[in-house]
Amino acid sequence: MTTTLTRVDTAPAAARKRRRRALGGSLAVAPLLVFTALAFGLPALAMLDGAFTVKDPATGATSYSADNLSASLQGAYLTALLGSVKLSAVSAALGALLGLPLAQAVVTSRFRALREAVLTASGVLANFGGVPLAFAFVATLGNAGVLTRHLGLTDKGWDLYSFWGLVLVYLYFLIPLMVLTITPALDGLRSQWREAAQNNGATAVQYWRHVALPVLLPTLLGGFVLLFGSAFAAYATAAAMVGSSVPLVTLQIADALSGNVLVGQENVALALSLDMVLVAGLVMAVYLPLQRRSARWLA
Repeated sequence: MTTTLTRVDTAPAAARKRRRRALGGSLAVAPLLVFTALAFGLPALAMLDGAFTVKDPATGATSYSADNLSASLQGAYLTALLGSVKLSAVSAALGALLGLPLAQAVVTSRFRALREAVLTASGVLANFGGVPLAFAFVATLGNAGVLTRHLGLTDKGWDLYSFWGLVLVYLYFLIPLMVLTITPALDGLRSQWREAAQNNGATAVQYWRHVALPVLLPTLLGGFVLLFGSAFAAYATAAAMVGSSVPLVTLQIADALSGNVLVGQENVALALSLDMVLVAGLVMAVYLPLQRRSARWLA
């Protein structure tokens, strides 16, 4: 009887303690929620309002309609959106294919210093972009670049200021980003799996085909999605390198906001931004389930 009464008496106290702990956690995360609402929520609301706001050029009156969204999915705007999707998909696919063997070489290396150096360099290069990156490639592989002149690349049809030239530049920061993304997953591959495969007569190719790649597939697809989003949102590098010679949605947004092509297209630029957000949302909808599935295998 004494034991039963003690348990009954301590149950409400334990419940109150859990409630206080939950309340304390909620209060601790409140500043982050407020910052997120201010930094992301207000701009998102402003973008939505502008994307659906149409101004009458004659009277100046404003109204809400989907005309801006319709305009953003037609003509040069649609071409730019599809161009960005194509560039991002190709760059992300190549970055994932090239980053995987490089990360595997780093993980299996016996030299710890090499691993640390490569991962550190990848962390730096993954964030190296914009105008400095464009200038570096122009000075190296541009029309008058050092390697272009020494190797005679112009006579061989090389053009840095093209779609494939831009893909090459994007790979400079996408491959290191893929190395950083896939390395933890490669570390999670258990040596027992390889040993079991070898004991059953499997070759290295069969091990990768039937064991390693199926386990890594969610992470590989997640890495592809992450690389896609990084390339899709890039602006400064393309703006400094190719200008309007390669149609990209980020460049179209900049032109619409500045009025370089047509005056009064600011709200169409906001509609283009909303299109980008929707594409990014679809990308994240694919990425998050893949990450959760990969975490279950590699935990």
